[in-house]
Amino acid sequence: MQSIGNVPILAIRPNPLSRTINRIIKRIFDFLFSSCALVILAPIVFLPIAIGVKLASPGPVFFKQKRTGYRGKDFTCYKFRTMKVNNQSDSLQASKNDPRKTHFGDFLRRTSLDELPQFFNVWRGDMSIVGPRPHMLKHTKDYSALIDKYMVRHTIKPGITGWAQVNGYRGETRELWQMEKRVEYDVWYAENWNLMLDFKIIFLTIRNAIRGEKNAF
Repeated sequence: MQSIGNVPILAIRPNPLSRTINRIIKRIFDFLFSSCALVILAPIVFLPIAIGVKLASPGPVFFKQKRTGYRGKDFTCYKFRTMKVNNQSDSLQASKNDPRKTHFGDFLRRTSLDELPQFFNVWRGDMSIVGPRPHMLKHTKDYSALIDKYMVRHTIKPGITGWAQVNGYRGETRELWQMEKRVEYDVWYAENWNLMLDFKIIFLTIRNAIRGEKNAF
């Protein structure tokens, strides 16, 4: 809703991915990219990480959590487990010196290697390579009541990485303004999507992972 003087105006929000051809292009790219990543990474990277997770603490290799996806639909998001098994994983965000993290899990989080199993989510079609990061259900419930346009970020599929993340808005959100900025970047991405923008975000994600990110913990 906008207004011109005292006249209320209902403006149509631009969304390039509302066009069928754009959704097909993005899905083909996601499928091919995730398929190659799974074939290459599974024997070389996944196996050593799985062994490390098991040696770090008792529990499963993978952490599974319900998160909010496309059009508000819940899906199961996969990550390598980085914490000791606990009953706060669905309600409490990880913090920099979180005592629940294992030493190996801390390394996985700082390098973003814990996110690699989400290539399987992309391959299945629950996620995209690039898009707004999926939030836990509690955050969707809480922040949708506090932040205008919060649910707009669900008009496209969530991603392994996103425009907000490469601009520094990732990790813990202690204050409301941090989530507001993340939503602002997510909405901008949804309204300005193009394939070259996805390539740029992927490049920046790899660059940031190599350099290290202060908010990756």
